[in-house]
Amino acid sequence: MPRRRKLKRRKRHPFRLILLSVIVLGLVFFAIMGVQTVQAIVHDLPKLQSDDYMSLGQTSKIYAADGSLLAEIYGTENRTVVPFKEIPNYLKQATIAIEDERFYEHGGVDYQAIARALLTDIGQGRLAEGGSTITQQLVKTLYVSDARTFTRKIDEAVLATELDRMVSKDTILERYLNSIYYGENAYGVEAAAQTYFGKSVKQLDLAECATLAGLPQAPSAFSPKEDMQAAVARRNTVLQKMADLGYITQPEANYAAAEPIDVHQGNSASASDPYFVEYVKQQLIQKYGEKKVFEGGLKVYTTIEPNLQAAGLAAIKKTLNQSGDPAAALVSIDPATGYIRAMVSSTDFQKSQFNLAVQAKRQPGSCFKPFVLTAAVERGVNPWKTFYMSKQIKIGLPQGGTWNVATYDHKYYGASSLAQGMLHSDNTVYAQLVMDIGPDKARDAAERLGIKSPMSDNPSIALGGLDQGVSPMEMASAYATLDENGKYSTPAAITRVEMPDGSVDFQAQPEQKQVVSDAVAYTVTQVMKQDVQGGTSQRAKLGRPAAGKTGSTENLQDAWFVGFTPDYSTAVWIGYPDQQIPMTHVHGAQVWGGGLPVDIWKGFMLAAEKNMPKRDFTPPHDKIVFKKLQGQYVLYSGGDSPDARGNAYGNAGRTTPNTLTTPNLNAPPDVDG
Repeated sequence: MPRRRKLKRRKRHPFRLILLSVIVLGLVFFAIMGVQTVQAIVHDLPKLQSDDYMSLGQTSKIYAADGSLLAEIYGTENRTVVPFKEIPNYLKQATIAIEDERFYEHGGVDYQAIARALLTDIGQGRLAEGGSTITQQLVKTLYVSDARTFTRKIDEAVLATELDRMVSKDTILERYLNSIYYGENAYGVEAAAQTYFGKSVKQLDLAECATLAGLPQAPSAFSPKEDMQAAVARRNTVLQKMADLGYITQPEANYAAAEPIDVHQGNSASASDPYFVEYVKQQLIQKYGEKKVFEGGLKVYTTIEPNLQAAGLAAIKKTLNQSGDPAAALVSIDPATGYIRAMVSSTDFQKSQFNLAVQAKRQPGSCFKPFVLTAAVERGVNPWKTFYMSKQIKIGLPQGGTWNVATYDHKYYGASSLAQGMLHSDNTVYAQLVMDIGPDKARDAAERLGIKSPMSDNPSIALGGLDQGVSPMEMASAYATLDENGKYSTPAAITRVEMPDGSVDFQAQPEQKQVVSDAVAYTVTQVMKQDVQGGTSQRAKLGRPAAGKTGSTENLQDAWFVGFTPDYSTAVWIGYPDQQIPMTHVHGAQVWGGGLPVDIWKGFMLAAEKNMPKRDFTPPHDKIVFKKLQGQYVLYSGGDSPDARGNAYGNAGRTTPNTLTTPNLNAPPDVDG
């Protein structure tokens, strides 16, 4: 019997050997196939570089002149990268505790976690648990798709292992904390801290760090803005995990778990001045391109003054406060630099992104008369001694036809100096003037002063009859040139642009260009100053030196007031933006330049000038020769104060006789046309 059993065992040995051989060969075959499969899968994986993988798209920030944040702009990801040393240790520890407790021990892939996850997946019959390390999650975010497939897992493992060999663990953790999604369109810990708690990540306490660390697994489900109960439970899970691993004590965990989650309800990425922000954004895109603007982490410092923005909007809302009122736009410029200090539109940015302050081109009416006067004074014309007849006239045009010119209300004043014609806003006087000096000269003066929209040589340029109109920005800029004694500065919105590393890529250098003589600019300014004192602009009196001009179009479709002090040049426009609708019944009355536009301008300027010292316009140092069109010359040498001389341009202390007179300010002002 024993012998028989021994024979049976001997007979089974060949079968065992054969079975063992088949198994070994099968394993070898599958190993070879697995290697080939992995090689095929990873063949097209991206090459990791030690430096380029650290380049993250970051949110660009736009700041006001006082340093306050105006807006954050980004493409698909709102992110601000912060260095590792500025991230609280609590947040680093909480993230490791809940996401990858063996982070500093494994080589990019945690095979223990994978085995544990595999058992879970087999038990549930689906890919329920990932077992991914922080390194694998980072690789998935940057380089591979988020599809839950076997192929993607291999990609992750290969790249994670390679990345772990290339850079330090701290570098990987820094990158992860700056790139991972935390919900509410916040990418990275800084954006998350601002979004959920309204402060920088370096200011977070233990409970807040645990709250953020719990979000990446399911940002919507654990968001305290969506489900506070779930957020608290998840935070407390993180805190307990930190205590279990020895990062904090149990009493510390218990204390933090008892704290309420105080959620910041504001949105740090919203634009408080959307039209100005959009204006700046478009300038940045022209210089840097969209990718750098939306992902480059630029810090952009601008010229805008929030208090002046608020004053402009308040002045518009106080004046146009009824349903169906027309729209308004206001632009204010610092004449010494060209810096835009306020840019306000009454329209809703959410409904229309059309910027009335910059993009709207409307007829300026009599606001163009100072440019005609500038061209005349440049040719020696004396605004106080050159007279035309104020009367309805017909002017024959060189190209044929007749130009019929009348005042708005058909009131006429006989012999009128150019200064008096300005105060009455007399169309007939300035129509005759533009024919004498030439419409091309008026156009040239307007261009040099700051009007950049196309203009023809049509004689109606004297009355603001332009081909396509002008913007409030242009008018504020052109008047600022007169304000600054003939020096033009390009309107500027950006003072400095910094890169994410703090280097300065752009620094504004305001440049002034003398485009008209300071004596010419001062002469025109004095006429406009008297218009505020007793002409069509007299509602604009501020109790300090100011100059300006009203403007209205023939059918009351546009109403303007543009005025300036030595501190600010400000343009206000009122009208209906979508249609040319006559403003004949707004608040029960017609809208003309000397009415509601002046009210808005004055409301804004009183606020803007509130803490500014009173000062007058600077007298010129140039010399100017006045002449009547008939050929009589009068010499004026600049540099003396008009107030000290007792009249507009007297010559006290000189041998040249005083031939200039102060215009009659007691004549009733005409309605501006």
